[in-house]
Amino acid sequence: MPFISVRIVEGATAEQKSEVIAGITDVMVKVLGKNPDSTHIVIEDVPLENWGHKGKSVAELRKQTKA
Repeated sequence: MPFISVRIVEGATAEQKSEVIAGITDVMVKVLGKNPDSTHIVIEDVPLENWGHKGKSVAELRKQTKA
């Protein structure tokens, strides 16, 4: 029973998340032969302030690119 956890910064729509879930499930079926009925995907939205990159939060980095 595959369990796949995906963490992304907040902002994806429900439709985008549905596509990600379908795509990951499809890859697990095609590549590893997994049963889609027992494949579980969890998407966690992480607030921009809680995701860091290059020593700063993504919220800070996005503010810098807008300035």
